[in-house]
Amino acid sequence: MGIDGKGMHKAWSIFIAAGVAVVACGIAFGQGAQDRSPATTGALPPPTAQQPPPPWSGESGASGHPLMTADAIRTAATHFHTCIDKLWPQAARRGISRSVFHNYTASLTPDLRILDLLDNQPEFTKTFWDYLDILVTNERIEQGRALLEKYRTAFDSVERAFGVDRHILAAIWGVETKYGTLIGERPVLRSTATLACIGRRQDYFREEFLSTLEILQRGDVRPDRLVGSWAGAFGPTQFMPTAFKIYAVDFDRDGHRDVVDSVPDILASTANNLKKDGWRTGNTWGYEVVVPATFNFLLADHSRPMSLREWERHGVRRANGQPFPRPDEQAFLLVPAGVQGPGFLMLNNFSVIMKYNPAEAYALAIGHLADRLRGGGPFQQDWPRYERVLSRTERLELQQLLSRHGYDVGEPDGLLGLKTRTAIRDFQAKNGRIPDGFASAGVLDQLRSR
Repeated sequence: MGIDGKGMHKAWSIFIAAGVAVVACGIAFGQGAQDRSPATTGALPPPTAQQPPPPWSGESGASGHPLMTADAIRTAATHFHTCIDKLWPQAARRGISRSVFHNYTASLTPDLRILDLLDNQPEFTKTFWDYLDILVTNERIEQGRALLEKYRTAFDSVERAFGVDRHILAAIWGVETKYGTLIGERPVLRSTATLACIGRRQDYFREEFLSTLEILQRGDVRPDRLVGSWAGAFGPTQFMPTAFKIYAVDFDRDGHRDVVDSVPDILASTANNLKKDGWRTGNTWGYEVVVPATFNFLLADHSRPMSLREWERHGVRRANGQPFPRPDEQAFLLVPAGVQGPGFLMLNNFSVIMKYNPAEAYALAIGHLADRLRGGGPFQQDWPRYERVLSRTERLELQQLLSRHGYDVGEPDGLLGLKTRTAIRDFQAKNGRIPDGFASAGVLDQLRSR
């Protein structure tokens, strides 16, 4: 996700935590403090065996960014400790003691393997259906339902306190780390330090590195438990350090905001995040809908919300044939596979999930898994699995051709986000095709012929 600002805090962890991009590990939940309420305590499975991560490839990153060339990475790595030392004044202004800073940074070395992963964000490189196939499985549904029952009391307490649907919380837990079994094995401090000094996201990750030091200074999470994804997300629901500072909650009242080893704190902190981002209690995330082939697909845009009643006037209907329960609710239309696949009318709570991680595929996986956990069925319409998926090289070429023809795709990077889909839709509309924004091989062929 053109990933910047607040939404970034989860974007780096998705799918990495799900076990697709990196080797991840399980996590053991230790016994809580003596004064924890029995009604809100819980424990998770023990760690699983893991293989050591592979070394850095020594190759330049796929983004083509000047700071991601192999030479730039090597140069920055030689100056790693100088870079870390220069951050001491900022750390001091945050109340981090000199001894804490020295103890945790003196022996740090960069983890250059992370630079191979920085340019590989699967939620932008996989098809929606591949993404859902991996994350919304029968196994994950069964495990989630078992988890909801095992920690029923904690889910009850958190749902009452924050008004966030327990099935959404369980789905985030399931998608992010497969319920804590694929949580990541890299020390958060080392990961954030590496990215604070090397690569194309240094400004962002300096803040994450300093926030990690604040967590260590405060003692909310034990140093040996502060491990996670290559991007620094940690705990079963994958908090970035800056997000931890804003949203973490000491729900079991043991004096620590522990989003690693306390089930109540994990659930409450995740719910607090969603609530502060605008979650509407009692509302769903959206609806699968049937979009007629004659529909004006230029209306399928985040920036063009309408009431559900208005969408019905345009011929859009729920896939299950039932009426919309609140027809005055505002929604935008998402057609991730274009006219050939299912459509979705997305409500406010979908946008809230996207603030947790600003990738549409991620938010759709969360919403769909939550529905399956509460007893719902699979999507009723088929995905166009017969479509040839464009390679990364072809996606980059498509963006470059669109840009050459005057369409705004941002910086071509091979990642098909909102800007690229809008550009494709505009190109289709001007060239006699259904403007559904789907990056098909046919669109690429037509661009090549211009």
